[in-house]
Amino acid sequence: MSKPEGEVTQLLVAWGNGDPAALEQLVPVVHRELRNLARHYLNRESPGHTLQPTALVNEAFIKLIGGNTVRWENRAHFFGIAAKLMREILVDHARRRKQIKRGGDALRVSLTSADASTDRKDSDVLALDDALKSLAEFDELKSRIVELRFFGGLTEEETSTALNIPLRTLQREWRLTRAWLSNQML
Repeated sequence: MSKPEGEVTQLLVAWGNGDPAALEQLVPVVHRELRNLARHYLNRESPGHTLQPTALVNEAFIKLIGGNTVRWENRAHFFGIAAKLMREILVDHARRRKQIKRGGDALRVSLTSADASTDRKDSDVLALDDALKSLAEFDELKSRIVELRFFGGLTEEETSTALNIPLRTLQREWRLTRAWLSNQML
């Protein structure tokens, strides 16, 4: 059973203030939520995808709790940073796979459609990352919205809270951003 959002926020703040008992209570809850989020991301990937939800969560979680110097404001802030880390991990994984598959100057011949599908998914993640970097150059807010909604799995309400903007502003920016991204990703 998951803890209410306010309780998660209290545990994050207590942990940020050095309470080790808060971390013990927080780990199972946050780990479960991150795992559901990772499973959701990876379900979009091809069946032969080599990164498993547990590996993605563990790598992100180690970065989140390792040398914790962040003063957690609330649940949305925590999952916003988790979203950024998961994005970085997914992009790095896609780059490594493409690099390995390329085999330097060796001629690559696809023997199965799964290989082509995996390449396509890796390319999609890399294309999204490139589009978000481009977007961030002229509108950091829109880039953060995509990161929080897509990679962080935050709701519109949680995203508006994390970014400290009104919900209606968030909804308008989200619509504009989706239109811009769909144009960029053609």
